[in-house]
Amino acid sequence: MLKVLKLGSAFIGIIVGAGFASGQEILQYFTSFGYMGTIGAIVATALFAYVGMTLVNVGSRLQTTNHKEAFFDISGRIFGTIIDYIIIFTLFGVGVVMLAGAGSLLNQQFGLPTFVGSLILIILVAVVVMLNVQQVISVIGSITPFLLLFILMAGLYSLFTMDLSLGDLEPIAKEHDSALSNWFFSAVNYVSFNTAVGAAMSLVMGGAEKDPKVAARGGLVGGIALGIMIVVSHLAIFSKIDVVGSYELPMLKLVDLISPVMSFIMTFVLFGMIFNTAISMFYAFTARFMEMNTFKANIFVVVTLLAGFAASFAGFTGLVSFFYPLIGTLGLVLIGVLIYAPFKLARDERAGK
Repeated sequence: MLKVLKLGSAFIGIIVGAGFASGQEILQYFTSFGYMGTIGAIVATALFAYVGMTLVNVGSRLQTTNHKEAFFDISGRIFGTIIDYIIIFTLFGVGVVMLAGAGSLLNQQFGLPTFVGSLILIILVAVVVMLNVQQVISVIGSITPFLLLFILMAGLYSLFTMDLSLGDLEPIAKEHDSALSNWFFSAVNYVSFNTAVGAAMSLVMGGAEKDPKVAARGGLVGGIALGIMIVVSHLAIFSKIDVVGSYELPMLKLVDLISPVMSFIMTFVLFGMIFNTAISMFYAFTARFMEMNTFKANIFVVVTLLAGFAASFAGFTGLVSFFYPLIGTLGLVLIGVLIYAPFKLARDERAGK
């Protein structure tokens, strides 16, 4: 059971980064649709449960060390190559967003120049990515429970201290920009995007677990817990949309309404979740091209991080609104392959491959 919880926690840590933990993703993908955003969040929960279970299980069954070998095995060379390029683009793109998110976080909370937060994150990520995969998984999974606690507290506070009725909040929520034009497509796109984000590291994480059943249960638990976090976060932001909707980091502002002390602590929890996703992105990106824990891999990590730092100056909110829907659309190919994957692997196992 401990292994299942550890894998589930790590899966959440891979997915939850600057956009989710800060509330910016939730606002754009769910809350901006008002009532229908709640249904969208429930749809996303069901999809994440399947995706989490499948990704970690496939990684375990194939004992994979990078995403390329897994997707070539599942979908063949043509589709495998397409997915490979999609994931490469996603890993670097989301890594850049995490660097920008770290800068925005410390800027909003402490008034520091945005590049300071980005540089701090670069140094931390460079150190951790040079560890072995089991140590990386432990780091990623260790911070997740703290975020769960803060989201639950923020949700309860928002629902019990609403200043406006749901009917009054609905039009205010809809005034905010949405990632897509339709609530259902937005929910599917959100899962698709996060699948592209989490696929590479989830497969590597699954490859480190020898028992596919344990891996599947870990991914399932992580996917369901992630979905619950989405629902609670959406309800929390929706309940206070008139107050927090204008902030780049609405969830942080929500916690600040409860207590400035809690907001101070939440800053470090958010930074930890951004750190988690940044580790996942840059570790998996490096593992795609290099054998890990080598001198060449370490140099590659540093160069990649510096390139990401330069790109991060485009700004956090702008990067989220540009990269995330685009990656979500590309990730639909990946969703299709994951639906097919269990049947393909079962057929191969029956044939003795």
